[in-house]
Amino acid sequence: MTITRLVTCSSILAMISPAGFARDKEGAFQSVQQSVQERSGKTVRWEKDQAAHEQALQDARQLLRKPLTVDVAVQIALLNNRSLQATFEEIGLSAADLIEAATIPNPRFDLAIRFPDKPPSGTYIDYGAAIDFLSIIMIPLKKRVAKEQLEAAALRVADATLELVAQVKSAFYSLQASQQLLSRFHVIVDTNVASLDLAQRQHEAGNITDLALAQQQASYSRSRLDVASTEAEIRRDRERLNRLLGLWGADTDWQIAGELPEVPSSDFPMRGLERLAISQRLDLQADYLQVTGQITNLGLTKSFRLVGALDFGVNSERETDAQTRTGPSFAIELPIFNQGQARIARSEAALRQAQDKFEALAVDVRSQIRELRDELTSKREIARFYRDELLPGERRILKESLTQYNAMEIQNFELFSTKAEEARTEREYLEAVRDYWISRAELEQAVGGNLNPRQLEDGKRVLNPRLSRPAKNN
Repeated sequence: MTITRLVTCSSILAMISPAGFARDKEGAFQSVQQSVQERSGKTVRWEKDQAAHEQALQDARQLLRKPLTVDVAVQIALLNNRSLQATFEEIGLSAADLIEAATIPNPRFDLAIRFPDKPPSGTYIDYGAAIDFLSIIMIPLKKRVAKEQLEAAALRVADATLELVAQVKSAFYSLQASQQLLSRFHVIVDTNVASLDLAQRQHEAGNITDLALAQQQASYSRSRLDVASTEAEIRRDRERLNRLLGLWGADTDWQIAGELPEVPSSDFPMRGLERLAISQRLDLQADYLQVTGQITNLGLTKSFRLVGALDFGVNSERETDAQTRTGPSFAIELPIFNQGQARIARSEAALRQAQDKFEALAVDVRSQIRELRDELTSKREIARFYRDELLPGERRILKESLTQYNAMEIQNFELFSTKAEEARTEREYLEAVRDYWISRAELEQAVGGNLNPRQLEDGKRVLNPRLSRPAKNN
């Protein structure tokens, strides 16, 4: 391949075109938007000026006017989370690296002036200009590596966005469950208040022992402690959600709509989740690009291992008699001692490191999917057992206890105890439902943001966790 073929005037101009880099940067962020839209159904924006920031804040406040659902909370976070906006700048940094890789190096200008101390008294002037031609030859290959790094940065940004989506969902479900639990604990407190009041009156009348009164007092104190603990959890969960949504000041005065959704009777297909994650995980794709980039970089290092510097230029010398001599100049570094051994060894080590990290992540992803899949299945069965077995049973017991109480076959304390037990079972059911939805959000993130299997698009990169290792360089 000739130098003329590698670098032409038109290709050089295209490489340093600002419009071309803007298209690369916008294209990278559009891929982020598309990935997030496909996997979460939500939109993201990159705020590049104050006007865009004000518009995003206005849109977030518009959504805050109504009680929040989990989908609305996720959208607010994607619009208003400042850490996410900082993550988007990784694309800008990678785009800047692409500009640097494709920019022609500046020429070097040398000037030497010598003044004689004896006639003839003319001044000697030497001047010349040279440019690192090797850097120009390497521009297309460096640009290719930088483009892959830009694509990898976009994948990591999209993965971080989906991680934020999962965090918001988990925080929302935790807060939603805590608020429902608080209402159940208030029911238990009310029941224990009535039971304690009755116990105190019966104790004063001498109908119950000190031990029975102390037991009722302990039950009442425990229920009050549960209320206080849950109220603290609510405050903590609200602040966690405020941080994820990027809210402060008056914007934190929001309310949650509805209650936890019921656990579905039938879930999504559990088979094929490992394969789905391998094809969908954006961080895995980013690591794959890191490996291919290191392969390209190793090839580049080996190809130019014997050429450390290659300068072309022009040199001119003016003698004391005003005669000027001008001609081309050429400089090359002779590879006598340093033949690029260290650069090749570093590139090979970097490639092996990238491959090991990629393979380790692939193993971790598969294990994580199996763990979360089994955990989700278990929590779904637990929640359904509470819903279909324990809760109906406790409600039947309470109904029968009320019937017997009306028939004066049981005492007040037995009825209060039955009511408290039914409330505790309902609390445990809510906790099981909460755990199910949090585990589902974690599994969504683990498979790449979408639990519904989909076919890979034509031409999409297929990940291969078993890449060939570089040959040892002698």
